[in-house]
Amino acid sequence: MTAQHIPRYRGVFPVAPTTFKENGELDIDSQKRCIDFMIEAGSHGICILANFSEQFLLSDEERERLTAAVLDHVASRVPVIVTTTHFSTGCVSSAQCVPRPGARPWSW
Repeated sequence: MTAQHIPRYRGVFPVAPTTFKENGELDIDSQKRCIDFMIEAGSHGICILANFSEQFLLSDEERERLTAAVLDHVASRVPVIVTTTHFSTGCVSSAQCVPRPGARPWSW
């Protein structure tokens, strides 16, 4: 059995802010524009759901919805690092999820 070589992350990986509508709901369309801006500006990857992006204020369902939307939208254009730590028990199921196509093992 040969070990799979996974290249190290290099370059700029900004933390994407989580965007909201005025009523407090996630704004997925705005989130996609934010992600596109970061990629078009030359980011080598994106980090989502980090402390800066208000991950602790989101429900488990919102975190899952945001993660799926961003990974689908990025479509492997750049690596995405998804923070799965949280003070709720939901992070256990998040960290154990099967990686999505194109996701690196440590990015969900």
